[in-house]
Amino acid sequence: MVREILVWPHPVLKQSAKPVAHVDDSVRQLIQDMFDSMYAADGVGLAAPQIGELKNVIVLDTSPRQEGAKALAMVNPQIVKLEGATTYKEGCLSIPGEAEDVDRAAVVTVRFLDKDGAQQELTAEGLLAIAIQHETDHLKGTVFVDHISSLKRELIRKRMKKVQAFRAEKKAEDEAPKKKAASR
Repeated sequence: MVREILVWPHPVLKQSAKPVAHVDDSVRQLIQDMFDSMYAADGVGLAAPQIGELKNVIVLDTSPRQEGAKALAMVNPQIVKLEGATTYKEGCLSIPGEAEDVDRAAVVTVRFLDKDGAQQELTAEGLLAIAIQHETDHLKGTVFVDHISSLKRELIRKRMKKVQAFRAEKKAEDEAPKKKAASR
């Protein structure tokens, strides 16, 4: 099921997610909802807090932009090693229409549980390494604009407040006919 992606500076996006005690059907359903939501928004990664779930779960699929990549779900991901340095122009589904250069590690090693609850370890580079760092930041209440200058961040915040207001107005317009019909 496609779920609404929260727009920064929504307060949930500043909160830390909680570890998942065990991978069960509810976590697998969350993972499926996250993939559905990410693909519907044409993204390459999504963290559970972005859809209002404060759980340590991320999904990634860089395959449209990175040869050899595949879709991955990571429960309780922990970065265990960072190597090298790179700068990448990052965007975010919670900050639509914006992209800025962010300094990241070039290679990342991450440990996580897969959708079946099995322990995994993966070393990634390129876009997948960037996406892993970006999405695990979300689990700590950090968004990519926290890595840029305060001036740029404030300009983006103002634009996102307008996006939030527009979405709220659109949602109210969409719900008005439903309320009218229900009151009959």
